[in-house]
Amino acid sequence: MNDVKTVITEQFKNFGIIRRISKYEEKATYQSHYLGLLWQVLNPAIQIGIYYLVFGLGMKRKDIDGVPYIIWMLVGIIAWFFINSSILGESNSIYKQIGMVSKMKFPVSILPTVNMASNFKSYRWMMLILFVSMFAVGIYPNVYWVQYFYYLFCMFAFLFAFGILNSTISVLVRDYHIMLQSILRLLFYLSGPIWEFQRIFAGTRHAWMTRLLELNPIYYIIDGFRDSLLYGKWFWEKGVQTIFFWLVVGVLLILGSHIHMKFRARFMDFM
Repeated sequence: MNDVKTVITEQFKNFGIIRRISKYEEKATYQSHYLGLLWQVLNPAIQIGIYYLVFGLGMKRKDIDGVPYIIWMLVGIIAWFFINSSILGESNSIYKQIGMVSKMKFPVSILPTVNMASNFKSYRWMMLILFVSMFAVGIYPNVYWVQYFYYLFCMFAFLFAFGILNSTISVLVRDYHIMLQSILRLLFYLSGPIWEFQRIFAGTRHAWMTRLLELNPIYYIIDGFRDSLLYGKWFWEKGVQTIFFWLVVGVLLILGSHIHMKFRARFMDFM
């Protein structure tokens, strides 16, 4: 537990550095592009349009449980874009910046958080588009919207715990980052951002698969956002999933912090 305490303390002590580096990375990424930071919104918006054409108009889906499909999809896919880009970016964060770390004095553990902070700006703009779209179709704030911040915290906690683990393993085993990309492609279809995987197993002898897939932490977050913004359900109504989610986050954080603290003094040796 001392490793967990150390890693978390380093995030708070270096909050200012995290903000400055994340802003620098945003500008550095798009400085040679004519549209600059506008690509943070355009890129996901184009992908959303493609998915809507295929899974919405192409499959003739008008609504899901009374909610327009485009709104239902936006809630899930905006969260997915942030989660996916953060997991992949965090995984490669230490390996990519190890040269800078060797020249500057700040803890390596903040690099996954820096990446997550960089991606968060794009997420905020996409959420603004979502809220405008919801108001346009007559979906307005209610008491359940307060719960959105609980699931936002869940998303940050999961990404932080998973990021510490992934970034360390990626330095030790370079194949891990490539394997993670393949796993995330599969999880895209099993985490519910664009379709309901429950319908595949509904009414079959494999219905137990639904319960198993619902234990996926990413699904818990995406479904939680929909419960908060669209369906008016509280998180304690999903007791088993909630307990399992926080157990997974706890295990990832303890394991990731321990491995990180054990090997970070020798990262340069593995490069």
